Amino acid sequence: MEPGYTMEDIAPIAVLMDELRSEDVQLRLNAIHSIPTIALALGPDRARDELVPFLQDSVDDEDEVLLALAKELGRNFEEYIGGKQFAHVLLGPLENLSAVEETLVRDKAAESIAKIAEVLSTPQIEEFYIPLLKRLSQGEWFTSRTSSAALYPPVYNKVSWSIQEDLRKGFAALGADDTPMVRRAAAKWLGPFVKNLSKQHVLSDGLPIYRRLQSDDQDSVRLLTVEDLIVIAKQLSPPEVKEQLLKQIRHSIADKSWRVRYMAATHFNELAEAVGTELVREELIGQYVQLLKDNEAEVRTAAAGQIPGFSKLLEKEVILARIVPCVRDLSHDASQHVRAALANHISGLAPLLGRDATIEHLLPLFLHLLKDEFPEVRLNVISKLETVNGGKLPSRLHTNGSLKSLLSVIDIELLSDSLLPAIIELAEDKSWRVRQAIIEYIPLLATQLGKPFFDEQLGNLCMSWLGDTVFSIRESATINLKKLTEVFGVDWAKVQIVPKVMGMGQHPNYLYRMTTVQAITTIAPSLNLAIVQAEIIGPLLQLAEDPIPNIRFNVAKSLEILATTYGNTAEGREFVRKSIVPVLEQQKTDSDADVRYFAARAFQKASADMLAQVD
Repeated sequence: MEPGYTMEDIAPIAVLMDELRSEDVQLRLNAIHSIPTIALALGPDRARDELVPFLQDSVDDEDEVLLALAKELGRNFEEYIGGKQFAHVLLGPLENLSAVEETLVRDKAAESIAKIAEVLSTPQIEEFYIPLLKRLSQGEWFTSRTSSAALYPPVYNKVSWSIQEDLRKGFAALGADDTPMVRRAAAKWLGPFVKNLSKQHVLSDGLPIYRRLQSDDQDSVRLLTVEDLIVIAKQLSPPEVKEQLLKQIRHSIADKSWRVRYMAATHFNELAEAVGTELVREELIGQYVQLLKDNEAEVRTAAAGQIPGFSKLLEKEVILARIVPCVRDLSHDASQHVRAALANHISGLAPLLGRDATIEHLLPLFLHLLKDEFPEVRLNVISKLETVNGGKLPSRLHTNGSLKSLLSVIDIELLSDSLLPAIIELAEDKSWRVRQAIIEYIPLLATQLGKPFFDEQLGNLCMSWLGDTVFSIRESATINLKKLTEVFGVDWAKVQIVPKVMGMGQHPNYLYRMTTVQAITTIAPSLNLAIVQAEIIGPLLQLAEDPIPNIRFNVAKSLEILATTYGNTAEGREFVRKSIVPVLEQQKTDSDADVRYFAARAFQKASADMLAQVD
């Protein structure tokens, strides 16, 4: 028995080890998650000599249990068996897990082996890891060979040159395996493996493996080689890329399988940056245009997402001559998903083209997309217009983007004719998520349009959202009003927002009255005490006696906000004492438990703040 442990300490360990043999899957799962506890109680020696062999011999047939075991063994488990010098002991059970049928288990086991490799010394790797890798690579079943591909990159740079040569040969064998799943694994891990190779060995060993996989008869293998191509290109000089990889680049982009072309389109910018400017101009422009005109909508969609990034590598004249015509065609594409992807990225061309070219070539496309029948297309255009005329809005807007004005590019009549109708349509879209998304851009528009134009065109729209049937829209609408108050100021809010919001407090539908209370809670910190006293507190206190309990306790929450916001001055404390505290005291005796709770909380907060300010 390990010193310091009694029979009472060891007995539960025996129970847990019995649970690993239980027919109940949940019991076995619990036992697996407890193996660090078992190991800790047993001590390093017994954990190595008893627990690890037990785990190695008890290969369960339940995938869920095996997955849990693979995870646990990769979580620094060597600390429980004596430290790094004994970490190789864990390779045994993980080797078994690397050969099981379930892909998730194999992948997790390989991941855990790779983690263990990080703490192994070179002698440990050569004595224990390399033999394991060879056994898996030469296993009779494809499952072990598939797992082995992930185990080459972690140790390549930690072994002698002679073993490195064996590893290159072993990986090459995986790339030529008869089983497609093994070749797919080799294609997946070729990139990480090649990163460890010297340029000499990239050319002598990495390239032949890549070329074999890139010409594989299975498209599931070929599509994975696109990322390998990028890694290899980064390892070579531009002339070497042109000499060694140009043929493969052409083949991938023109592959007969749309899935391969889709991968090429998705990673096109990375590829362009890797091959160098000269090859981009000579070769890749034509290849990219080919992808933009692909027969498959999925490929065109992926290619459209690369437009701004790829165009940055080109001269303005080339963009106008080669890219813009394709963009024009895509704006009329039959697929709504292609148009949506274009709408999401087309504005990225504006900074590259400049004002005049944007007006001449992009403006008509913006306006056309703003009239698209598909809501996502219109929404994407509006959400990305900030790049048309770069600049930043005040940080107080706290938004995820900045809808910079188009007024330097589009006159106000065109904006009114095209942008605003699109916004109104989106604001009334049947999907509440679309309506919510457009609300976020209203403060950004307001900043650029100014008060008169906004009041005339969008003011009523903003108020209408407060009556939406979906709570999330009403909530977003109140936040929108707060942001508008920050943009236009409290004097504007006093005239344009407060009267309309307070007027809803008299509505027979309780949802409108609820929205009034929630809007006050949100907007109040952006107003001033004079407005609160003159316009808000009276109607709000009337709602404190509303027949609906939900409204009454929300009034208590709103009063808490008012008290904490304005109770930091002498005038404010007097306001809280006379107008807020008496109502909260009355609500503390309300018939509804929730109202009493929130009233008591608000009263305590208001009283504490008043006392703190006095002190």
